[in-house]
Amino acid sequence: MPPAPDHPMNIFFDVDLTIISEDGTLRPRVPEVFRRLVEDGHKVYLWSGNGIRWPVVDRFGLREWVSDCFFKPLYDHRQALARQGFPVHPDFCVDDYPEVVTEFGGVHVLPYGEPDPGDQEMVRVYETVRAWAG
Repeated sequence: MPPAPDHPMNIFFDVDLTIISEDGTLRPRVPEVFRRLVEDGHKVYLWSGNGIRWPVVDRFGLREWVSDCFFKPLYDHRQALARQGFPVHPDFCVDDYPEVVTEFGGVHVLPYGEPDPGDQEMVRVYETVRAWAG
């Protein structure tokens, strides 16, 4: 296992069009990237504007890497987290909506609308996290 990063992070992944397509297909390399992020010392969380998504976690066998699932605020993100007494602060976000990434930092991914076995966005996500974590 690689050494722990200088800056372990709470990494929040959006669900719809970020890790799953419109038809519910898992984006390529999601399990590998989640595993590697956890091995690198980070915590992986899912959040969605469509509710708490444990069924997605379980359908794709991701539970061993996902620390928790949350409802993602759709506007006034920071203020909404404070009002909700959110138990974990997002250090890095992965989302197909640039507004969330602008608010918290992270990486904006291309929306995963249609299944594409050649999609490389999760590789780019992992490389970006590694660069941020130092």
